Amino acid sequence: MPTSHQVTPNQQDPLRKAAMQLEATFIAEMLKSAGLGETRESFGGGSGEDQFSTFLIRAQAEQMALAGGIGLAESLYNSLKEAQND
Repeated sequence: MPTSHQVTPNQQDPLRKAAMQLEATFIAEMLKSAGLGETRESFGGGSGEDQFSTFLIRAQAEQMALAGGIGLAESLYNSLKEAQND
């Protein structure tokens, strides 16, 4: 059951969906900058892990955004919706 911050994909208008995608991209870049997905010195998964770590980061970022994220999508959506109505 969605909370007040969660929006299911079938309830999204294109503007909200774009705002959530932008937030997911932003979160993914933050996770990369924080070192998530970097190769570990020992017990790493080798070249396969390196190749697919970006997919994992993106999936995690999308889930974070769907769960409410950092509030960027909601802020962006409200600003764009307001500008659209003017």
